[in-house]
Amino acid sequence: MTNTDGGHLFLGVNDNREIVGVDKDSIITLKKNFVTSLNNQMKLNPPFYLNVEEYEINDKTILYINIPESSQVHRCKGKIFDRNEDGDFDITNNTNLVSNLYMRKQNTYTENKIFPFASIEDLDAELFNKVRKLANNQKPNHPWASMDNIELLKSAGLYLKDLNSGKEGITLGGILIFGNQTLIQSALPHHRTDAILRRVNLDRYDDRDDIRENLLVSYERLMSFEAKHLNDKFYLEGDQRVSLRDKIFREAISNLLIHREFSNPLPAKENGNKPHGNGLLDLYSFSPFPKNPTIARFFKEIGWADELGSGVRNIFKYNKIYSGEDPQFIEGDIFKTIIPLIPISSEYDGEHEGEHEGEHDGEHDGEHDGEHDGEHDGEHDEIQIKSRKVLEFCK
Repeated sequence: MTNTDGGHLFLGVNDNREIVGVDKDSIITLKKNFVTSLNNQMKLNPPFYLNVEEYEINDKTILYINIPESSQVHRCKGKIFDRNEDGDFDITNNTNLVSNLYMRKQNTYTENKIFPFASIEDLDAELFNKVRKLANNQKPNHPWASMDNIELLKSAGLYLKDLNSGKEGITLGGILIFGNQTLIQSALPHHRTDAILRRVNLDRYDDRDDIRENLLVSYERLMSFEAKHLNDKFYLEGDQRVSLRDKIFREAISNLLIHREFSNPLPAKENGNKPHGNGLLDLYSFSPFPKNPTIARFFKEIGWADELGSGVRNIFKYNKIYSGEDPQFIEGDIFKTIIPLIPISSEYDGEHEGEHEGEHDGEHDGEHDGEHDGEHDGEHDEIQIKSRKVLEFCK
């Protein structure tokens, strides 16, 4: 599935799409064995990190794994498989099919472009230490914690070997994540992210941050930029205070950085990503497509992005609480994300709004609406959406 178009794996559903469930006493063992196998390069190389989700339907437990298409060619126990309909075919010794598979991956994902003369010394060593800490915070004893820098790159799919040409080295994705400014400008001269605030001066701008750094630094600078200019309401999720502002823009910024065509010099919002539809995305029916799956998985491993598709739902959930309005995701030749920060019917000044809502609405939302919406409605909606998608595959 990773070598083709991805797919869905259900444990507890038979071939007739009937829910039979899995043995509840074996769930922990099943999950552990599945994740261990994915991290074992003797079984799957390069490794591929996936989450196992658990659902209770009609008193029966289903384990569900969403498998996205990978930007790499994976081997299972040393063999390369391709999928056709419901069959898996060993193509290891078929030179033409293997070559076509590598070419298809290379042509589809520019993050896989290999730079054979880029060396590990060209990368920011301090960022590797930071990544290990972030990954270990997400998952104690994360495999990256004990790897050296080159092993980490290979495990993350950021160092590849093209069996068709024989080239091997750090990929564009690896340079964009770990590279210093000089290396990035050499590999991708047009790379930049431009953050602009227009509040009073609509003809030019009131503030701006022209970012030409790697994706990790870019993420932190963009998060600082939005924190500098946007209020943050008091809000409780359960008994924990969370930042609505950061919840919303963590998803928006990570998606902006991850799902863009880096080979195109146009801005991220209009850089030629091939659209998979047209018009407003429907929260309940849209199918997410990764532009750069390897970079997306990397951000997920360090806790800066969620499962493919869940980011959009989180923005819907938290922006409704933040401003009372739904965000808009408009797909087309130019993909647009519109996040209302105040109710559309409100026309008063941003500073006045911040003072008013911080002192009054913020306290009310945090103590009452926050506990109810965050703990019950939000989680219930998320479960309903996912369960509905699971049931689509079952009778």
